[in-house]
Amino acid sequence: MELIEKVKAVEEVFNDLDNKIAAFQSKSTLHCKFGCGKCCFKSDIEATALEFLPFALELYKNNVAYEWLERLQNTDTSLCLILNPTKEGAGLCSEYTYRGLICRLFGYSARTNKYGKKELVTCQVIKTEQAEAYEKSKIEVEEDEIAPVMNQYYMKLHGIDYQLAQDFYPINKAIQRAIETVLHYYAYRN
Repeated sequence: MELIEKVKAVEEVFNDLDNKIAAFQSKSTLHCKFGCGKCCFKSDIEATALEFLPFALELYKNNVAYEWLERLQNTDTSLCLILNPTKEGAGLCSEYTYRGLICRLFGYSARTNKYGKKELVTCQVIKTEQAEAYEKSKIEVEEDEIAPVMNQYYMKLHGIDYQLAQDFYPINKAIQRAIETVLHYYAYRN
């Protein structure tokens, strides 16, 4: 599969997921607190290079891939470089359209526990500030598949490119690997 096909396939997975999350949010009434972004400040967020391939291609198309690569190589922070703590609005992601899979899943998805039961995965802010809706949604997730299931979406990415979806890196390293993949691809085609 060529790079452009991979990017389109990843975008299709993300679009499907975004639609399912929107349906889950509508049914559950769970929502992020305006301007929160607390989950983005975790320093141990990991992702795969494949998740950021659409972002890397967009950077390449806009002739800023090398700038971003240099920023990523020279950063001393473990916080995601796409994060913009001064951004006004509902979220703090400066490249919301191109956020990774974990960024899309967290808060509005389920995981399968070791007993095969589905568990709602969300943040402490939602659990405490929307306790009634959270408890109701938690029960509904256990009984029905109203929330997207994390491992199913990671498996969809594996189906696109096993190599790029296999290894998890700190988020900035994942973005860097995605940019390197795009630059490598075009280095031999131009």
